Amino acid sequence: MLIINILIFLGGLTLLVKGSDLFVLTSSRIARRFGVPEFVIGLTLVSVGTSVPELASSITASFQQASGIVIGNILGSNIANIGLIASTAALLTNVRTEEVMLRRDGYIMLFASVLLFLFMLDFKISRLEALIFILLYIAYLFFLLDKVKRHKEDIYFKDFISYFLKFEYLFDLKSRIKPQVQEHGKGNKSSGDTKKSTWKTEKKTQKVNGNESKIEIRTKDGSVAKLETEPRTETEHEEIDVDVTKEDLYDSSLLIEYFKLIASGAAIIVGAKYFVEQAIFFALLLDVPETLIGISLVAIGTSVPELMVTISAARSDYAGIALGNVIGSNIANILLILGCSGIVHPIATTSLDIYYIAPFMLIMSSLLLLFIRTGWRVKRFEGLILLLLYLGFMILIFRLG
Repeated sequence: MLIINILIFLGGLTLLVKGSDLFVLTSSRIARRFGVPEFVIGLTLVSVGTSVPELASSITASFQQASGIVIGNILGSNIANIGLIASTAALLTNVRTEEVMLRRDGYIMLFASVLLFLFMLDFKISRLEALIFILLYIAYLFFLLDKVKRHKEDIYFKDFISYFLKFEYLFDLKSRIKPQVQEHGKGNKSSGDTKKSTWKTEKKTQKVNGNESKIEIRTKDGSVAKLETEPRTETEHEEIDVDVTKEDLYDSSLLIEYFKLIASGAAIIVGAKYFVEQAIFFALLLDVPETLIGISLVAIGTSVPELMVTISAARSDYAGIALGNVIGSNIANILLILGCSGIVHPIATTSLDIYYIAPFMLIMSSLLLLFIRTGWRVKRFEGLILLLLYLGFMILIFRLG
């Protein structure tokens, strides 16, 4: 019976991870096929893509009111990202970093971690606090998208705080949505005015043909006949291009993409359901708090894809990108995933979370930023320190649990 539960747990994890990958890829393709603006795709699909497994499992656990799984998953994922993933990248190669990674994204990660710790002190994360997390994440995305790209000089953490407190992201959101709405309205008009545009094209063609017929009457020679055929061929060619474009939106491959989207969405839902259910089962079976299952099985399980990507990136001398992904993932885990989960149902915290796990997350986050600051690279022995601290903490936390 236990073997069956283990297989269901691993099967749920596989469905969750593979379904998430396919869902993000297919959604991006469909969005581009229908001309969805790149900024919309970036703000939704791409930014959330690497965190879909954590998001799905946390929201599922929140619906089941398994707060220990939710908070354990978030705290455990952030600790694993630093102590397991970043350390692995550093052990494989010296990870080069940049100053902006520390003074912007690194400090935002630390700020989010401190804010989470403060919100946990009353032994719960309310819906209002969860809403603050979501607003901070929206502001962070627009900060990267608009503020950073508009300025040639480096933009740092203090600029982000100012950006958030002045609600500049709301104005950026409005300025981006308004042109898109107008463009969408033009698109609707163009589909409604198809006959009108066709009539204009025909009118121009008739005008050309009319001119050609006059020339033909006056000259009636073969050279003029050649001049007549050139504009006609050009007009026909334009009409063929329009027809092909319209057909591309509704060809059979689009139906296949829809099928993939539905199948991947179903895989995420089913995978998250069985994954969380079996995590709760193991917590009851082993008679340990849900938080410990969340910080170990759930957190490590959902971080396996990122670990594989990190190993691949480090071998290809792109470990710096992997480290940036770790910092970005930690920010998304707190602000986006915990925010969404807290909106679904307020999250209860325990003394184990407040006195041990959350402080250790702050220590690991600070230590990573310190290692980044020393020589703007994370060295191999620093990666070893992070890994040993992670392993030691996991042993200690299970003994306490």
